[in-house]
Amino acid sequence: MKRTFLTIIITCAVTGVWAQLRKPAIPRDEKLEAKVEKTLSKMSLDEKIGQMLELNLDVMGKMTVENAKVDRDKVRSVLQQYGRSSKDIDDLLKMSDEQIIERLGSFPVDIYKGETRRVWKLNENMLDTLISKWKVGSILNAPGTRAPSVEQWQQWIGVIQEKSMKYLGIPDIYGLDHNHGVTYTQGGTLFPQPINIGATFNTELAKTGAEITAYESRAGNCPWVYNPVVDLSRDPRWPRVWESFGEDAIVNAQMVEAEIKGYQGDDPNHIDKYHVGTSTKHYFAYGAPWSGKDRTPAYLSPQMIREKYFEPFKAAALAGTLTMMVNSGSVNGVPVHASYEYLTKWLKEDLQWDGFLVTDWADINNLFSREHVAKDKKDAIRMAINAGIDMSMDPYSVEFCILLKELVNEGKVPMSRIDDAVRRILRAKYRLGLFEKPTTGGKGYEKFGSQEHADKALQAAEESMVLLKNKDNILPLKTNSQQPTAKILLTGPNANQMRCLHGGWSYTWQGSKAEDLSEKYNTIYEALCNKFGKENIILEQGVTYNENGAYYDELEPQIDKAVTAAAQADVIIAAIGENSYTETPGNLSDLWLSENQRNLVKELAKTGKPIVLVLNEGRPRLVSDIEPLAAAVVDVFIPGNYGGDALANLLAGDANFSGKMPYTYPREINSLNTYDYKVSEEVGTMAGAYNYDAKVSLMWPFGYGLSYTTFEYSNLRVDKKDFTADDVLTVSVDVKNAGSRVGKEAVLLYTSDLIASIVPDNKRLRDFTKVELQPGETKTVTFTLPAKSMAFVGADGRWTLEEGDFLLKVSGLSIPVICTQTKVWDTPNI
Repeated sequence: MKRTFLTIIITCAVTGVWAQLRKPAIPRDEKLEAKVEKTLSKMSLDEKIGQMLELNLDVMGKMTVENAKVDRDKVRSVLQQYGRSSKDIDDLLKMSDEQIIERLGSFPVDIYKGETRRVWKLNENMLDTLISKWKVGSILNAPGTRAPSVEQWQQWIGVIQEKSMKYLGIPDIYGLDHNHGVTYTQGGTLFPQPINIGATFNTELAKTGAEITAYESRAGNCPWVYNPVVDLSRDPRWPRVWESFGEDAIVNAQMVEAEIKGYQGDDPNHIDKYHVGTSTKHYFAYGAPWSGKDRTPAYLSPQMIREKYFEPFKAAALAGTLTMMVNSGSVNGVPVHASYEYLTKWLKEDLQWDGFLVTDWADINNLFSREHVAKDKKDAIRMAINAGIDMSMDPYSVEFCILLKELVNEGKVPMSRIDDAVRRILRAKYRLGLFEKPTTGGKGYEKFGSQEHADKALQAAEESMVLLKNKDNILPLKTNSQQPTAKILLTGPNANQMRCLHGGWSYTWQGSKAEDLSEKYNTIYEALCNKFGKENIILEQGVTYNENGAYYDELEPQIDKAVTAAAQADVIIAAIGENSYTETPGNLSDLWLSENQRNLVKELAKTGKPIVLVLNEGRPRLVSDIEPLAAAVVDVFIPGNYGGDALANLLAGDANFSGKMPYTYPREINSLNTYDYKVSEEVGTMAGAYNYDAKVSLMWPFGYGLSYTTFEYSNLRVDKKDFTADDVLTVSVDVKNAGSRVGKEAVLLYTSDLIASIVPDNKRLRDFTKVELQPGETKTVTFTLPAKSMAFVGADGRWTLEEGDFLLKVSGLSIPVICTQTKVWDTPNI
């Protein structure tokens, strides 16, 4: 309990003084800064404003579609997915094929009859104009958002850099959404999606994947990636759950630190030709939309924002991320793109971070078109630039340059703000070495798409998959070398399609229409055939996706065929889940897994054959009515191009499960919660005239995951039972592999504040690590826990560590500790 008499120490500091005293997030390099200032001093206003604009590559070329005949039913379906009105659709369908192709041909959608071939050609005359006249400083994206070859990237970005240096003497900074490997480069290495990396609880895998992605990006001349993503995935309805490392702030913070080190190398001031600059996104609270729909408002308490949603971005800034991309939506009614408080004060001043902020896709426009806080585009530009935006991703227009120049000349945007923005952009270009070496691809990148890189992606996939249920040890299954081999019925819509395994941001924006670029990789069916013998695998999917519809559309089910095929099988593997999607097209209205898929499992259960559910999904779809029918459940999330092989290795026992849930898996739609819920959210009964049941109901908890071996925890200890805010606690626990197989175990350290001045969280993760143990082996795992990390943001908005009782928890063990003195900070960060 809290003590009656509190000794309160208040550390007072004026915020402005705090900002002055804090060390820069990235150590200052005086020689580099001198180069920045020299370049800045020679630039005209037009040249400065041009550096602040980022255009889409599509405006510098033309996509030609050969053998193109428009399928008007496909056009209608596509436009409905994107929320166009019936009138807009009808008006478009009245146009000729040529007019429709002119309107939609550059977008990554299939609107054609039969086979077509898309060819994109760079228009160098247009490029000349955009760089020489408009002084454009950044270009992004893949043509039609479909992955070109590494040779094409070398050519296109090479030409862009040649013209940038010719006309401006300043290199372009080219950016790509290389979110889980080189997602926009053919033949490169695709890793599991970030949610899988979170499930590994292995920061070394995160770092290695980032290193390889950086290497392969630079092979194509790309120096800048829009990654890592640390939007906390705390709402399972959101369509981008799978793009972050999960629901916890500390997991995201440690993973982003590891990835930034992997992407950028050891010195953010001097990034070599094998590393890239990062754009950590989407700053912040993008993953908390009240409606669950993409790019809709978030409503969060100040405590939640500071403690949780800001935490991984603070970690990214202090780890030296060169840039950040800003949240498209609003937080508590304030669009983040227009928030001086969040962009300038919290990030640039409080953390002394000198990188630059880039908008997301055309998001300054949203300040007037969607959010209605600006009267027009010019007013929106004024708000965003003065708030702290440094670069506008205004993909299809140079109007930004015209309007911003007017604002400067009218005195509505100060020249000091322009200079600050351009200084930050130039600094990033110097840090990347682009002035000295604008292009990098070609010789020296022989490991691009290599087996060495593939092996790392396979390991990451294996460590990311989570064994959630294994009744009577049905897994691992017997293989050819272990006679007799089980006959396996493989069913479900995710059984034989690469799109489901690699997910969105894979070759194309939505991950669709890209099967031709992933033919050399194994689907689940192909991987199981390789592992168990094709003669032992029966493929009868029962339910399949409609590849010409929305991600959730399915063809007429053929469940009877799957039930009939089950008679020949000893065990059923049902690969179920979701097709690929991202952003707004991935919105949903029902969190339940599709009725067709659940009916498939229910009918197969009537055969009496044991069922292994394989959940291949980007967010936790509700499955509580079919989970009891399964003997085993494996969540593979979105494991990338080697996901089928990884699953086969695990099901056969050639690899061991070691993943743990990166988010809380809900049981019902009215119990969407996270592991760190407030203690008062879980109440059993209330005396009076009615029963009150607010129990937290879940399917599988955060941090849960089984293995083919067993781990025993013992001897949890701490070097200090009493502590103050300035202390550092050393917490140790012994972990033993008590089984007969080698295994890896993620060890998670939690704390609980038992009584606090505001309702405390149930528990909070404070640190984690992963250890490998041989059968019978014991290792001591030690954590270093700064006492101040157990502080919370109080009702007055100040960080507070209160005198009283705490629990340290690891697995099923706990140990009490006592804070002997309250401390309250007046600084924004501790």
